[in-house]
Amino acid sequence: MAHPLYRPRRLRESPLLRRMVRETRLGVENLILPLFAVHGRGVRDPVTSMPGVSRLSLDELLKEAKDAASMGIPAVLLFGVPQSKDPRGSEAYAEDGIVQQAARAVKETIPDLLVITDVCLCQYTSHGHCGLVEDGRIKNDASVELLARVALSHMESGADIVAPSDMMDGRVGAIRETLDEAGYTETPIMAYSAKYASAFYGPFREAADSTPQFGDRRSYQMDPANAAEAIREVGLDVDEGADIVMVKPALPYLDVIARVRQEFGLPLAAYSVSGEYAMIKAAGRLGWLDEERCMLEALTAIRRAGADLIITYFAREAARLLERQRYASSL
Repeated sequence: MAHPLYRPRRLRESPLLRRMVRETRLGVENLILPLFAVHGRGVRDPVTSMPGVSRLSLDELLKEAKDAASMGIPAVLLFGVPQSKDPRGSEAYAEDGIVQQAARAVKETIPDLLVITDVCLCQYTSHGHCGLVEDGRIKNDASVELLARVALSHMESGADIVAPSDMMDGRVGAIRETLDEAGYTETPIMAYSAKYASAFYGPFREAADSTPQFGDRRSYQMDPANAAEAIREVGLDVDEGADIVMVKPALPYLDVIARVRQEFGLPLAAYSVSGEYAMIKAAGRLGWLDEERCMLEALTAIRRAGADLIITYFAREAARLLERQRYASSL
């Protein structure tokens, strides 16, 4: 009987050897932690569909940010839940808006932690859409002007990076121009470049209170069936001045992440969204899956597909587990 000349199992027998030949590395430096800021004090409001995630007043949010920084997580992504809403989403660009307050508080307390702010209107508008609405339609260009104003207010509050998530056409270019004119020429833009109209956002909408009050977001977020369109969307954002591009969601769109990685040389982020988190959490709690192993396998898959940065609600849990693994391997 002929034996195989090459035996791949030779490199799998030893844990040390497996680590030495591992192709994809997942590290804490790849992780970004999303946080939800609310008004008040002493508020820690659990999100029922996202076990372990809460909406936080600034004092509680600072505790989470300090904890993340102590683990080596390099950045947080801030979302805000306003006290009141109106058709224009006024608190989104108010000087004392909740994200503006959160950005100032984090930078004053933990200056070395990068603060990324989500630039959108959906949490702040009474209709729940990511842009201005006229006669039942989302108006693109008027929305872009307002989104640039939101981004500028975030920078004036101390944000390090702005991340437009609205998917309006031309918003990256408008934000770049607005920031440059205000003197923020060195501020990076992390664009939600290929953001799909996904059913995996459900738990987030509970957390951010951002469910549309009519219709849906399919006129501005991407059709889940399209991949070539994602390349066109990313290319537009690159041409308009994006410094980091993003694919959202992550796990159902690993093919898109891989294609963007192949086509563009910019740093690539992927948002492992609330539904991805909730599925693993729920199955883990029911004993159907090993939660820790599934978490790391999913995050590693996103890295393997080509993402440099992963926005994930698992950031702190993953950081703790990666540190335990690093410590165990050093013994």
